[in-house]
Amino acid sequence: MTDEWYVLIEENVHEPRRVEGTELEMFRWRLVGSYFIDGGEERAVEVAEDAARNYLPRELADHARSGDVPGRSAFLARDGAWVVSIAQRSRRCHIRVTVGRLMHLQDESEAPPLSLKEKLRSVVQAPAPRPTPWMPAPRH
Repeated sequence: MTDEWYVLIEENVHEPRRVEGTELEMFRWRLVGSYFIDGGEERAVEVAEDAARNYLPRELADHARSGDVPGRSAFLARDGAWVVSIAQRSRRCHIRVTVGRLMHLQDESEAPPLSLKEKLRSVVQAPAPRPTPWMPAPRH
């Protein structure tokens, strides 16, 4: 385990989708920033509060003019997460700011490319089975 603390910022991103002729309003949380905080957990908590009070989502920043000050309601949840509603003119955004300790880090690795022979074989054979999805280990 490490003792590296981060401030994580998520934005509730609007993604309109058209399904079977109907326009759907889709929203999802997306991690937009993970900031390493030097100084431990206490410092990370301070920085998270500052982010909850001052972070401006890109959707609003792209349309902001000099001197604009958006409306903001920031709520501190019992688990320490900040949930913030930010509004400016007719736009409204939501962010979530949390403090987290890095517990695991794994670098990406890719399988080697297929040889020509393997590519030709894959045309005639059934595809290789997909990796098994994660499941919790059974209790012993």
